[in-house]
Amino acid sequence: MSAARTIAAFTLRESLRRRVFLVVALLTAGFLALYGLGTWQAYRTIDEFGATGESGVDAEIVVGATLLGLSMFGTLFLGAILAVFLTLGAVRGDAERGLLQPILVRPVSRPTLLLARFAAAATVCAAYTIAVFIAAAIITWAFGGWWPDRVVRPSLELGMAVAVLTALSLAGSVVLSSTANGIAVFMVFGAGLTAGLLGQIAEAIGSSTLDDVATGAAWVLPFEALYQAALAGITADTVGFTRLAIDLGPFGGAENFGALLWPWALVYLGLVGAAAVWAFARRDL
Repeated sequence: MSAARTIAAFTLRESLRRRVFLVVALLTAGFLALYGLGTWQAYRTIDEFGATGESGVDAEIVVGATLLGLSMFGTLFLGAILAVFLTLGAVRGDAERGLLQPILVRPVSRPTLLLARFAAAATVCAAYTIAVFIAAAIITWAFGGWWPDRVVRPSLELGMAVAVLTALSLAGSVVLSSTANGIAVFMVFGAGLTAGLLGQIAEAIGSSTLDDVATGAAWVLPFEALYQAALAGITADTVGFTRLAIDLGPFGGAENFGALLWPWALVYLGLVGAAAVWAFARRDL
């Protein structure tokens, strides 16, 4: 375990040296500033949408839930960027630069190396994602007075979604070059989001076949299922016409995948890890 902690610390120090965290911090500051400006302006003009009245729709809830739901997409995207930055060259890239061989002859086993790299990157990325989500929720509350129905579980689901992306990026670094791995992870990320979009289209047109395809894709790429479950959680107690208005808007990707989602996500991490160890063991450095 001491070797794993040493490698994890080395990973974080190397990221600091390459100014990975500086780049992400600047992107995050810009994102939260734009989100705050958008939220402020949305609530300034909320009277144009009408408050709760004959329609039974609470505009404050609709605006707050929609904005926070959209911010969760941005949060997941920024978390994915950080995950890729921390892991895209973790194995093959370091091997090509001659940084990996001295570590492995200490001796440090290859599974220990992968576990340490994953633990360091996943912890940082999950903590970052949770912090940004909570910051967005506080901004929404500060400008609009609306607070999500659930906070803890959606934040953990977003953190787990980024951990899954971290595992995929680390596994990809075993067999792909840094550039190819970065492209591949973002394409997988895009495929997951496309599955969510298909689910919304299926709900709109009433296509059960398309809905089954979207649901299956979300289970195959569980970071998307976790993201949709987090979206569902922030309005878990909202009912009536207000809930219908939220589901019909751009926030309509929310879906509760049930009690099996978290166990499957953990199993999925184990399967990705096992595949990475298997590929790494057969790789000639």
